[in-house]
Amino acid sequence: MTMATMDTEPRSEGPELRRLTDILDAIQASADDGVVSIRSILEEIGMRSFAPVILVPALILVSPLSGIFGLPTIGAIFIFLVTVQKLAGRSHVWLPDFLKRRQVKESKVDKAVSWLRKPCAWVDARTHRRLTLFTSRPANIVTLLTIMAITIVIPFLEVLPMVTSVFAGAISFFAIGLLARDGLFTLLGYIQTGLSASLVWWLISAGTGA
Repeated sequence: MTMATMDTEPRSEGPELRRLTDILDAIQASADDGVVSIRSILEEIGMRSFAPVILVPALILVSPLSGIFGLPTIGAIFIFLVTVQKLAGRSHVWLPDFLKRRQVKESKVDKAVSWLRKPCAWVDARTHRRLTLFTSRPANIVTLLTIMAITIVIPFLEVLPMVTSVFAGAISFFAIGLLARDGLFTLLGYIQTGLSASLVWWLISAGTGA
């Protein structure tokens, strides 16, 4: 008996989301009684949609919501767990209840979504299949491992202002590449990762006087 058949997690199919603006719509539609929870977002997006589920917290961490203390760490744990499951070949996303219960006020989510709408619409208008070398199965494994490495680092960087958002930007590029099968955004993810690592090195060096 396989893990998939033994798992009792409800298998919400959800819509097939390929556009960033559709994902933003799903985030807003998940609001219930003035709050947006991780559980409600998963139910709206679908438990089988790994790339959108990785992209949602990454976009949130790029937005002004990243300033909420502890949220980058929670987002990193979320993305790490989803990425591990994608690499393991699971058919749907599983998350522990303590993560699914996490919630943010709807008003704050609306502000973040409004802030993201224009850049996401700009990206939607420019994504298409290209540079397929970066979106092949072996390349996607490397991409997922890179995402995992970034999520391991993020919790240690909350003390550095805006740095977690820069790394989340790299994860967003990777997730867009996976979602749209657009190798250009995957390549941009690697470039952003390199720039982010350089920024961290510079900040640490400046802080220690090295």
